[in-house]
Amino acid sequence: MNLKFLETFVWVARLKSFRLTAEKLFSTQASISSRIAVLEDELGVKLFVRDSRGVTLTPEGHKVLEYAEQMMDTMHALKQSIDTSSTAQGRIRIGAMDTVIHTWLSPLVSKVMEEFPAVEIELMADTARNLSEQLQKGYLDLIFQTDPLRHESVLNLELGSYPMRWIVSTGSIYHRDYASLAELASERVVTFSKHSRPHQDVLSLLHANGVVAPRLSCVNSVAAMTRLLRDGFGIGALPPALVSRPLERGELTVLRIGPPPPDLPLVVSWRGGTGLELVDQIVEVSKAVVSDYSENVGKDCFVPAPLNKGAARLRTL
Repeated sequence: MNLKFLETFVWVARLKSFRLTAEKLFSTQASISSRIAVLEDELGVKLFVRDSRGVTLTPEGHKVLEYAEQMMDTMHALKQSIDTSSTAQGRIRIGAMDTVIHTWLSPLVSKVMEEFPAVEIELMADTARNLSEQLQKGYLDLIFQTDPLRHESVLNLELGSYPMRWIVSTGSIYHRDYASLAELASERVVTFSKHSRPHQDVLSLLHANGVVAPRLSCVNSVAAMTRLLRDGFGIGALPPALVSRPLERGELTVLRIGPPPPDLPLVVSWRGGTGLELVDQIVEVSKAVVSDYSENVGKDCFVPAPLNKGAARLRTL
């Protein structure tokens, strides 16, 4: 039995797409279909059902997948045992939401380049929602965003959270005392893009405090949002981690009114399995980098996940 064909079968099962598998394996859809057809002939069973919703495994396909993954694991272990001197090579595709880009992504990239000099790094900055879609479609290998993904082949790990606060330009018309959140929300509130996790959390908080129609200005870019705040455009609902230097210089001020916006969670999500060991290693590096970052900035800027959560991989089904 051709192991290359077995590997192809495993990737079609994971990605649920012949097209995405062809892109992943640098092949063509016709070649992928041919490999699966040969495998089905050898085994005497149909492995996939293709319909308008995509590609799904047959009952026989589920049985074959279990053994195929075991065989791929064995082959990988064999190669590792033969060539213990080899260094990791390949390409890692990392997606990150803006908050990560503006806080600790650079140290992560530097660390990955140091530990895996032969690995090519591709970066994508986008919203958590778009990153999640890209990961599930197989266009990214791991992502840093806000919520665990409910997908059978995706692993999730909670890394911690960014505290959120009400922040204004020092000396601006918004830099004053507010009797309540309702009074604060009568002003212009600047926060993250519409339908994002922080936008929804801020909206829910204000609704819970009797604010029916808050004046929310949703901004897609962290750089644009922080610039607007520094220019006195409104009251920001964002993590102090994004504006730590302006806060230190006294250009921005945290309003002492409660409750603050809910913390912004940080989750790393990635595909696990045979052939993706490099991704697992990058996840371990990211855990170390986040730990260093949290120690450097303190809990006002980042709160690491409890050890019992942060040390465990969570597959959300």
